[in-house]
Amino acid sequence: MKINPLTAIDFYKADHRSQYPVGTTEVYANFTPRSAKNAKVADGFDGKIVFFGLQYFIKHFLQEAWDQQFFKKDKASVVAAYKRRMDTSLGKDAISVEHIEALHDLGYLPIRIKALPEGSRVPIGVPVLTIVNTHPDFFWLTNYLESVISCYLWKPVTSATTAFEYRRFLTQSALKTGGDMDFVRFQAHDFSYRGLSGMQDAFMSGAAHLTSFWGTDTVPALDFLEEYYGANAEKEPVGFSVPATEHSVMCMGMQDGELETFRRLISDVYPSGIVSIVSDTWDFWKVVTEYVSILKDNIMKRNGKLVIRPDSGDPVKIICGDPDAPIGTPEHKGAIECLWDVFGGTMTAKNFKKLDSHIGLIYGDSISLERAQQIMKGLAEKGFSSDNVVLGIGSFTYQYVTRDNFGFAMKATSGVVKGQRRDIFKDPKTDSGIKKSAKGLLRVEEENGAYKLYDQQTEAQEKEGLLKPVYENGKLLIEYSLADIRQRVDNEIAKIVV
Repeated sequence: MKINPLTAIDFYKADHRSQYPVGTTEVYANFTPRSAKNAKVADGFDGKIVFFGLQYFIKHFLQEAWDQQFFKKDKASVVAAYKRRMDTSLGKDAISVEHIEALHDLGYLPIRIKALPEGSRVPIGVPVLTIVNTHPDFFWLTNYLESVISCYLWKPVTSATTAFEYRRFLTQSALKTGGDMDFVRFQAHDFSYRGLSGMQDAFMSGAAHLTSFWGTDTVPALDFLEEYYGANAEKEPVGFSVPATEHSVMCMGMQDGELETFRRLISDVYPSGIVSIVSDTWDFWKVVTEYVSILKDNIMKRNGKLVIRPDSGDPVKIICGDPDAPIGTPEHKGAIECLWDVFGGTMTAKNFKKLDSHIGLIYGDSISLERAQQIMKGLAEKGFSSDNVVLGIGSFTYQYVTRDNFGFAMKATSGVVKGQRRDIFKDPKTDSGIKKSAKGLLRVEEENGAYKLYDQQTEAQEKEGLLKPVYENGKLLIEYSLADIRQRVDNEIAKIVV
């Protein structure tokens, strides 16, 4: 379906134009994460989100959709379509159309958006952007765009923040156990595509994952980053994956032929490089004890790595071992210890065991931040470094979220009525304080290494600070690349390493 920007609203937005006080000429609003009380984050979360997705919203919606589906279309047809939608749902002539006709005649969106740089880590309570109309006749446009701004932005910001949380604690785990720091970029691999709520959700969230990591199976995320964020997979690392099997492949080889399927895959089909083979089709513990022992010579002479992939059960127990299982059994040892028994490996500088480079493991079923932390903790307690495993991060992480995880909301805080500026705010008595908004014009500065909000600013003060104009009157003013965004994320990770 092609997006009709006029109807990319909640119905209640349609007539706010007539509800504002007579003489209103400006509405100024902001988009802010208000709370982390429902956030799914790792231990030690510092109360900051990763800002990502605005450039896509500007290019895809404010420019492409408005230009193609409104300004470049015949005025009579777009106005008639809008009137039909309002008439059939709100009642005939419930919403006038003169303001829509006037906007078409103007020929551009009279809106200014100021924002912090994408890739920035922004404290809860600090706005990532402000938005205001630039033409007095179109004051109604500011909050007319609220629903669609929230719809486009809350998910990529949430996913980028989640990805950062994975990278943060995986970096900390590598530091603790002497794991390979470069490997961390590949240690969380995006498996979420099939479990997300639509194509747009998949490539926005998948791209957000790639602000912190390089591993992904979500191909559309790479297309998205090349189209909207200036990435070029021929010139820079955008996203990487490896050949991998699925259960249909293993099943087709039949249960009594599973060992031969493994042999054929690692010796004939993929004699070198990394190959991931799903290993729980029938008896996972047989694979990580008997099969790998039988095939050890084949595996060790490959110029590459065989990655074993369990795909069912409790991931913590499968990887680290089940303390309640009989002592000495594969179930008690866990997959990593079983592989160590066969292949051995080396010791890191922190004196933790690291599997031989020819063998590895990836687990991608029902991984959450909590379980991932338990896995890293369990490995360390058994004396294994964190880089013995890759985690497949799927929809269990990236789909089980809502706008309320970080309390995202767009609220008006200032306006002009009959030439007089009004500082406005909300502070519901029945609320805990989370919904209390800022007041008046806003400015953001950096103090002690973190963004800080100042409200009730003068017009001169509002023009200063770190919220910079990125869009005005139909034009994109600042463009960020994937490399720019990753550099900001890397700088934040570097603070952890120090």
